[in-house]
Parts: sequence; structure tokens; C-alpha cells
Amino acid sequence: MRSLKELLGLSVPELRERFLERRRPVPEGLLEALEADPRSGARELARRIRDLRRKNRAEGQRLRNLLRFETELYAQGFTFIAGCDEAGMAPLAGPVVAGAVILPKGYRVRGLDDSKKILDPGRREELAAIIKRDAICWATGMASVEEIDTLNIYHAGLLAMRRAVLGLSRAPEYVLVDARRIPEYETPQRGIIHGDALSMSIAAASIIAKTTRDALMDEMDRKYPGYGFASHKGYPTPEHCRVLKEKGAVEIHRRSFARVRQALGLEPLQLDAFPETLPEDTDEAAAAESEA
Repeated sequence: MRSLKELLGLSVPELRERFLERRRPVPEGLLEALEADPRSGARELARRIRDLRRKNRAEGQRLRNLLRFETELYAQGFTFIAGCDEAGMAPLAGPVVAGAVILPKGYRVRGLDDSKKILDPGRREELAAIIKRDAICWATGMASVEEIDTLNIYHAGLLAMRRAVLGLSRAPEYVLVDARRIPEYETPQRGIIHGDALSMSIAAASIIAKTTRDALMDEMDRKYPGYGFASHKGYPTPEHCRVLKEKGAVEIHRRSFARVRQALGLEPLQLDAFPETLPEDTDEAAAAESEA
């Protein structure tokens, strides 16, 4: 390792590349020396390194908090803990998709969060690839448009989640589920309100579910051109509602949803047992509209 004197003899771009881009360990005394350096670029570099350290500490604390439910279960002797979440409750078109993931004990990945908070599709895809690579196992489950219209969207979402956890190649010892409990499933489980923002395993499952469903809707965009499914993913954005009124519904539109029925000239369903958009899905719908 170079001495402090040798490091201070390097140019500011060389130091920036070494300590910001390559994230090499900063030796003791370097920051203080840079802050006293007459070069303004060196002082700015010291400030940026300190900012990076603060962000790293904050991210480390966030990830520790995101593991608190899993950590409690590890302490009780559970090892294979699955997270489960769904995507696509609010859209007017397309299936509802669930993801289930068992992560290695104590696993953390920088930047992992509730999929609704990660608005960059490319970043979601990167995280999905990392999760699939590192997970003990992962699976997806789906409920079709026909099942949504037959069962209602709430029960179709539960069906998709049940299919996801049953699809795992390694049976979990415990399941953490976003906001609800999976029916007819004997493995111990816990429903956590806003679990996709509070549990590492559920957050990972939300990423798998979201990216899987988005890819399906991209396929539907090619099958049904002109509806914009690749953009809005079937959510009730103003553009989607406009096209739905102008062109009518296609095969993948949910006939049990009021706006679709209206476009088809059908009578509203009487005694609806479920809302068109469930409370836990409002953030997802808003995020989708902002992306469109």
C-alpha cells in the first residue's frame, strides 16, 4: 500500500478514481490532509469521500432494519425463510403475479427495497438478476385474467401467492407475506403490513413479482399494439383509459373491473365484494402512472 506522502503526490483525478470510483480503503490521515490541501479539487474530494461514508453507514443501517423480522426468526431456529409478495392488483389488464424467495441467512444486497420505490426499470432488472443468482431458491405464481374475473382480484392475488410458495424447490420453514396470509397453506407464516418495505425477503419477492409481470406486459404490448401495455403495464393511467374508451377492451382486460365494463357497455357488477383498487395497491398504481 502506498504511503500517505505518495498518495498526496497523486493528482486529484487519480485520487478520485482510486477512492470514489474503485472504492479503495482510505488510509488514516488522508482525509485530514486533503482538507488542508491548497488544491480546491482535493478539498472537494475529501468532502465527497465523507458524504460517501455517511451514505454507506445509512444504507448499512437501513439493510439491518430490513432484516429485523428475519433476524427474529433466525434466533428462533428457523433457517429457510421465504418472502412472498404480489404485483398487479390494481391494473385493468393482465394477470396478477406473485414472487416467492428464500434468501441465504443474513443476506443483504445494496439498494434492495420495495419494488414500488425503485422507479428505474433497469435498476429493478439488475436487482432481480442479483436476487435470482444469490437466492437459495425463487419461484413465481400467477392468476390469470379469467381467474381474476371468477374469484375477484383479492382472492386471485392470494391464489398467485400460494402458487409461488408451492413452486419453491426448497420448502420454507416459515413464510413472511406482504399484508395478508396465504390460505390453505400449512407452513407457519406471518402477514406484515407494508412488508415489502420492512422485510428483506418480501422486498426481494416484490422485485421478482414486479419484473416478471412487467416482462409479461411487454409481450402483451407486442400482441396487442396500440394499447401501450409496455408503458403503463395495464394500470389505469389516463392514456390507458383513453385508449380503452376509443378502441374497446381486448382479451386480457379484466371484465370484472368497472372501467373495463364501462368500455364494453356492460352493466356494473352488483354487490361488489371487492374494490377495484385495494388499499395496499394505491402506491403501486401511483408509481405506475408516474412511469407512464
